[in-house]
Amino acid sequence: HGLLALLAGGASHGYELKQAFEERTGSLWPLNIGQVYATLARLERDGLVEGLEGGDRDRRPYELTEAGRAELDDWLLRPVEQSGSRDELVVKVLMALATPVVDGPAVVQHHRRALVEEMQRYTRLRAGADPVADLDWLLTVDAMVLRAEAMVRWLDQCEGRLARARRGARGAAAGATGRSPVGSPESEAPAGADARGATAAGTGVRP
Repeated sequence: HGLLALLAGGASHGYELKQAFEERTGSLWPLNIGQVYATLARLERDGLVEGLEGGDRDRRPYELTEAGRAELDDWLLRPVEQSGSRDELVVKVLMALATPVVDGPAVVQHHRRALVEEMQRYTRLRAGADPVADLDWLLTVDAMVLRAEAMVRWLDQCEGRLARARRGARGAAAGATGRSPVGSPESEAPAGADARGATAAGTGVRP
């Protein structure tokens, strides 16, 4: 669909489309020229673009058809499906936390550090960019930084939920054995308090 958007500005051949796409996205998603031409061939078969006469095979220009323009308009306004359940980092963290032999919190911390370093790197690069000449690149980097920030917040949430779940599990286990969980006021009573109470009860004297 990115190629359809570029062709809306006029007919272009594959190499021009590759260059334009990489310029618009700040070269963060480089395209393979073979992939570009394979995509153009598929779009032509689907009736979304039309190859024009002129130039050799590698310089054959393509233009958008009416069906292609309708598909582009639909794609631009179509809500983006949120795929967090299939996000690789989400899967890694869930598997790490569910695997007893893996230190789940350490995995969370590792990816958190990596994301923070990535955010810092892009922030430094962004500081030296031209707000007009580098607008496309800046918008792309802004999106990447904000997504990284969101994932860092999610990892923080993971740590908080994991800590609460562990406290709850310890409390449930202690309740099953009739003992107070570690850290509760009952578990921290001064040593010998129970013994003194028992002795006092046996003698009829208040402790």
